[in-house]
Amino acid sequence: MSSNGPKQRVFSHLAEIAAALGHPHRLEILELIAQGERGVEDLAGRIGLSVANTSRHLQVLRRARLAEPRRAGKRMFYSLISETDVIALLAALGRVGERNVAEIERIMTTYFHSKDGLEAVSREVLLERLHGGTVTLLDVRPADEFALGRLPGAINVQLDRLDAALAGLTTDHAVVAYCRGPYCLLSFEAVAKLRLHGIEAYRLEDGYPEWKAAGLPVEG
Repeated sequence: MSSNGPKQRVFSHLAEIAAALGHPHRLEILELIAQGERGVEDLAGRIGLSVANTSRHLQVLRRARLAEPRRAGKRMFYSLISETDVIALLAALGRVGERNVAEIERIMTTYFHSKDGLEAVSREVLLERLHGGTVTLLDVRPADEFALGRLPGAINVQLDRLDAALAGLTTDHAVVAYCRGPYCLLSFEAVAKLRLHGIEAYRLEDGYPEWKAAGLPVEG
């Protein structure tokens, strides 16, 4: 059988995509640009890498057709290609990892599940509560990410400003907090703090990118 047949060529290209995902910094970059288009310098600052190193990671993602650039003067901005498919790919990678890798399971138990003793709110339940007007929605991402896109009616309060915002949160409705995605601890920490103050609070099961990829309504 030819080693260069159609199936083998397809597998070769799929392997290139898999290789592009095979670095933690590139996965973090994908999580960040899933929130919206980001500049190279901004990405470098958030991840803690040099601009040159960040650019090299972005080039790998670009060659794998996972991210695409846009030039604005001397600056380069990146966004996801086929946003819905890339987010679904990352979600599938996470599910396989949580199921098959013992260390990931330990991390999930220690840092995620232990911080949230109650079930997370699904997208379907949250949408129903939004339609019924029975929920206060809290976006705890940075303000610039909130400006790029958010769930309808969400209030943006960063974690370090949550104490000051408590007085303005109604106790008539439950609060649902969300952030960047399923591995973003901001929403877990927000829910824990709200519960300490006697507020009925939950987290969304994932984050803004997954909500948007599901075709649900967004603002911004």
